[in-house]
Amino acid sequence: MKEDSHDLLFPSPQKRVVPVLVPMPAPGPYSYSLPEGMDAAPGAIVQVPLGPRKVIGVVWDGGQTAVDARKLRPVEKIFDCPPLDEPMRRFIDWVAAYTLSPPGLVARMALRAPAAFDPDPMVEGLRFCGHVPEKLTPARQKVLDMAGDGLSWTKSGLAHAAGVSSSVIEGLLRQGVFEQVFLPPPPLVAPPQADYAPHRLAGHQHDAAEVLVDAVRAARFSVALIDGVTGSGKTEVYFEAIAECLRQGRQALILLPEIALTTAFLDRFHDRFGSKPAEWHSDLATRTREKVWRQTATGEIRVVAGARSALFLPFENLGLIIVDEEHDPAFKQEDRVFYNARDMAVVRARLGNLPAVLVSATPSVESQVNSQQGRYQRIHLPTRYADAAMPDLHLIDMRRHPPERGGFLSPLMLRAVQKTIEKKQQALLFLNRRGYAPLTLCRVCGHRFQCPDCSSWLVEHRFRGQIQCHQCGHAEPTPQACPECGTLDHLVACGPGVERIAEEVERHFPEARTLVLSSDLGGVKRLRLELEAIARGEADIVIGTQLVAKGHNFPLMTLVGIVDADVGLANGDPRAAERTFQLLSQVTGRAGRTGLKSHGLLQTYQPQHPVMQAIVSGDAQAFYDREITEREKAALPPFGRLVSIIVSADSRAEAEGHARQLRQAAPPVSGIMLLGPAEAPLAMIRGRHRFRLLVHGRRNSDMQGFVRAMLENGPKERRSIQVQVDVDPQSFL
Repeated sequence: MKEDSHDLLFPSPQKRVVPVLVPMPAPGPYSYSLPEGMDAAPGAIVQVPLGPRKVIGVVWDGGQTAVDARKLRPVEKIFDCPPLDEPMRRFIDWVAAYTLSPPGLVARMALRAPAAFDPDPMVEGLRFCGHVPEKLTPARQKVLDMAGDGLSWTKSGLAHAAGVSSSVIEGLLRQGVFEQVFLPPPPLVAPPQADYAPHRLAGHQHDAAEVLVDAVRAARFSVALIDGVTGSGKTEVYFEAIAECLRQGRQALILLPEIALTTAFLDRFHDRFGSKPAEWHSDLATRTREKVWRQTATGEIRVVAGARSALFLPFENLGLIIVDEEHDPAFKQEDRVFYNARDMAVVRARLGNLPAVLVSATPSVESQVNSQQGRYQRIHLPTRYADAAMPDLHLIDMRRHPPERGGFLSPLMLRAVQKTIEKKQQALLFLNRRGYAPLTLCRVCGHRFQCPDCSSWLVEHRFRGQIQCHQCGHAEPTPQACPECGTLDHLVACGPGVERIAEEVERHFPEARTLVLSSDLGGVKRLRLELEAIARGEADIVIGTQLVAKGHNFPLMTLVGIVDADVGLANGDPRAAERTFQLLSQVTGRAGRTGLKSHGLLQTYQPQHPVMQAIVSGDAQAFYDREITEREKAALPPFGRLVSIIVSADSRAEAEGHARQLRQAAPPVSGIMLLGPAEAPLAMIRGRHRFRLLVHGRRNSDMQGFVRAMLENGPKERRSIQVQVDVDPQSFL
């Protein structure tokens, strides 16, 4: 009896128990037994049964559990795959705890390529075995000259290298000239060479590069913020840090907000290092993603350039993390696990004891404050690379210089565009509104076209003949008559989108080559081609949304016109001024990057607004100082902390009732204030009613503990209720 109870609490080594974290919203790992002869250390990727299914999981930390292994289901398979290392496992636990997300859902982001867990099959190859064919043609001689050193080749590789057809190789193989061998699969990208084509940096750029190179050599945690004007050579500077990382035999990760569109960046990387980095983003083919995952884990891939999810790739020997355009809102994920990749990149660097570099011409207020307080080392680049001049920026007061009736472009803007295209240069007109018009209404009865499933207007897309909701994607043909009063031909488009600006441009400049750049008008492949066409000068006037602000380099672009500079200021978002300043600064920075004289014009009805004054004066520091002071007075981030809790349900009453019960369950904590519940600004999305609670606390407040206690003490999610927690929210819609 004693022996049985001892076995019950402490299973024999033949039946060890291991915790396995599975990619589902469970609060922690499940216990599984290890069959005799199987060994799985923490980090090993395994296959385990879960209910009727077989799922992938990771053996987690925590040691042996005091349960009867005979009552547990066994681990079925250990994949022949590098394990998730200890810093990566700590990172997953940290992200889960900080974002109040189930750790299994965070681990799921690191296990997104299940077919990559087993090694790729060997590739058939051939090797010269010394036999010379009876008939030696010139083509065959080329093959023998190439393969005579006894190295192994693939058939296609040898044919390509020798400049012959594959039939020549097949003929030699049949005659016994080659023996068949098996080769490891080729790498997805060639290894970059640290000293392939180094840039000659001088002045501020050289000094900045030296600081980063020293940080990489130190091989310990540090954070640097490169704050430089648009076109100041920030990319060339951090390329030198990557080069040093490669010399040390380590890997580098570059996070970019729109890597799928930035072919120019990939080309610049290739020119510097002799090969492109591996890409990681949602538009990759499944098989390519699997290869990137596997070869990153094995260390074959040395540099990855990717979107925010690349942060969860299992690097074999990561030595440097770079976050380019660190201010960009695209780094915030707002689905399932809510996290900011910029902040999590710093956490991953700290846990892995390696340097992180944040890069931006318009850093976030949070990063500015961190640099002022000494947490980050600030590296300032005040001038453009190769001494190219910044554009001359001017405001167009729309009260004094209004557009003609039915138009949206001031006469001053139109004259500037005319002069630009006469000089065979390019003009960019920026408006951050997709489609033709943001609202359609009836002149007779005032009916407004609204999405049936969301609290948002239907946006007219005249190019496609549709009105569409930008929240849920609902679309219907553009109507000819009002559905409310039945009147024909009395529907009016209110306000401009990029398609409407294009219509106005074509009316004024019918001979100009006009291109509209918007995510509505094609997939990633088409957008890439259009961006390349602009860079080659194949468009005279470009009308674009925020896509054009993503670090692109257009050599002939000498005029940037902001159609509605006030558009981002007209909401209650506490980050509205910061976002508007960043976006407009980035867009105007597209002009004159190659040294040509350039101009930026901003149409505004608020010329005295601090954002407008900061942009045209070039005094970014004055804007940041004012914004930081305002944030500190209101205890807003980074001087205070926020957590947004969205409660949604199929009915309004259900959502509101659950939110009110959550509020009642909140613990009384000094220094933390709970606001709401109130209807979210977008009160309905996809047919679900939404109420918001906002938690506001001091910088040192235990916000996670407060929210965790409220959720544990409050009502459970039943029926259609869903609760989403967003720690450090970036959007307030």
